[in-house]
Amino acid sequence: MDDLLLTLKTTFGYGAFRPLQREIIEAALADQDVFALLPTGGGKSLCFQLPALLRPGLTVVVSPLIALMKDQVDQLQAAGVAATYLNSTLSADEARSRLSGLHRGEWRLLYVAPERLILDNWQANLKAWNVTALAIDEAHCISEWGHDFRPEYRQIAKLRDLLPGVPVMALTATATGRVRDDIIKHLRLTGPHTFVASFNRPNLSYRVIPKDQPAKQIINFVRTRETESGIIYCASRATAERVAESLAGRGFLARPYHAGLDAAERSRNQELFLRD
Repeated sequence: MDDLLLTLKTTFGYGAFRPLQREIIEAALADQDVFALLPTGGGKSLCFQLPALLRPGLTVVVSPLIALMKDQVDQLQAAGVAATYLNSTLSADEARSRLSGLHRGEWRLLYVAPERLILDNWQANLKAWNVTALAIDEAHCISEWGHDFRPEYRQIAKLRDLLPGVPVMALTATATGRVRDDIIKHLRLTGPHTFVASFNRPNLSYRVIPKDQPAKQIINFVRTRETESGIIYCASRATAERVAESLAGRGFLARPYHAGLDAAERSRNQELFLRD
């Protein structure tokens, strides 16, 4: 068994790669810039997590979502991987502790929001931490043509000058040809190896139903799936609160999750969902 398959099995518990994962990982380990367009659930995270274990130094992962950072780091730590994150949910003492660990070279993966990466005092840190790879998750955020534009993502390209020779991997699940070109241009990817996976997902089905007494429709839908878990997306925080309260009042294990909750409640609700 080669090193890639061995690490895949022993650390992540999978016996085989999903489509394009091996090719992406091999390009990354050859220090090539990579652009990868994989569907949600297609295994994007593994494409930068596995190489981080096989190369020396620190892999920095840029992620716009606090919830996703915590979720991925929790999973990695449970698998015995030295991973951490820095974001606004941490106390000052905890943030200092993690920074000290970075200076001591204790971590293999660091998850961070783009806003923090471009702070002036971080330039010295990044140069001191032996960064050997950059992974830009949700890379469509860099494009004004994308559905979720984040101007902070435009600043990431400055790291190319700060960390010359460090390969960059850009990953997204949603990018038209125009957005793809934008990502490559604004991240200054050099001759990137480009991978585009099929979006056919035979295990998923889609139904659109006219809205008619939506609260009743949701309850009827959930009642037929009492042993399963699921996510109900709402258009506003108030609606999310109202739907969760309505379901909880009928005995369903439902909690709201949105940016208006304080950090402790938001984290607690996320943990409860991830652990059934």
